[in-house]
Amino acid sequence: MRCWSCFIPRLFLLAAAFIAFAPDGFSEPAHPPAERKVADMRKQAESGYVDQQIALAAAYFAGRGVPQDFGQSAHWYEKAAQAGSPEAQNQIGYFYQQGIGVPVDMVRAVHWFQLASAAGMRRAKVNLGVSYLNGEGVRKNPAMARKLFEEALDKGLGLAATYLGDMDYFGVGVPVDKAAGEKWFEQGAKLHDPESAYNLGDIYFQGEGHAHDMARAAELLRFSAAKGYVPAKHLLGLLLVNHRELAQSDQEAHAALREASDAGSWKASVLLGVLARDARGGGANRSLAYYYFHLAALQCGDSCAKVLAHDVKMLEEGLSREERAAQATQAEAFFEKHRQQLMFVYAEKDQDPDFPMAAVADPAARP
Repeated sequence: MRCWSCFIPRLFLLAAAFIAFAPDGFSEPAHPPAERKVADMRKQAESGYVDQQIALAAAYFAGRGVPQDFGQSAHWYEKAAQAGSPEAQNQIGYFYQQGIGVPVDMVRAVHWFQLASAAGMRRAKVNLGVSYLNGEGVRKNPAMARKLFEEALDKGLGLAATYLGDMDYFGVGVPVDKAAGEKWFEQGAKLHDPESAYNLGDIYFQGEGHAHDMARAAELLRFSAAKGYVPAKHLLGLLLVNHRELAQSDQEAHAALREASDAGSWKASVLLGVLARDARGGGANRSLAYYYFHLAALQCGDSCAKVLAHDVKMLEEGLSREERAAQATQAEAFFEKHRQQLMFVYAEKDQDPDFPMAAVADPAARP
């Protein structure tokens, strides 16, 4: 069931902007041709060429041809921002908001969001609106936040409709109006925003305010999941487990759940554990179930580990000590490499080379 408290991290922190988390092996080793390219890029950046300043910042941000260095990335994005690039202004604003390569400074973040917003950048308007909505770096002003979201939506940014929908649906700075909130989500989905599509899909899944429509929910969640939105991957998997007639293949539900689990969703890990434990027709796999329940306990931490302890204990009784140790070691090794819980996971084709991002972290999740 959707709830306002579940949306606070996404609304106030996550969707304010994007942060790159380099996956294993993402940094490229510097070879002589790459070194020459970076040297030429640096020379031009130092001479004031804004495009090269942004390219160099991106290289340091992603560890592309140079060792990853957020401090150097912030330095060059800020140089480009000072030269008047709205995109760089928005990016360095987020760096100051999150403390990436620079100290956290919410006032400075708002300063850069304001400049980028004044230049007409849609996402900066949303970022600035989030700052006003949360009162971070500026006095809280939901009316100003709403105005900025509306301006961004007028420019065709579907994400702005998601925020407007959240404001109305949950009564943030305005009276609760679920019907109006749903209409905003519909508009965002039409503009291909994955979060609006997820929100609307969840409404159809839950049947809030109207009849259930599982086919429509699956369509919306499938789109959102394909765009990398991790909650949609989990909910799509859950829907398809219970409505196998809507799946596009026998493996679609499991694939969606595995992607969500790999991104840190403990709920997806639990469901995979249940499916492995309760599979019918002789397909039950208690060892795999133990792995997923153990992983889920690590992913959710103290908030639910005690609840899952009973399931883990029950599974232990059917496994040898060696099996338990092997699966626990495997789960712990995976978790150690993927401790960061994610809300978005982006395909390489969807990344902007000047502002690269592999994933967006869930700020509500434990590190």
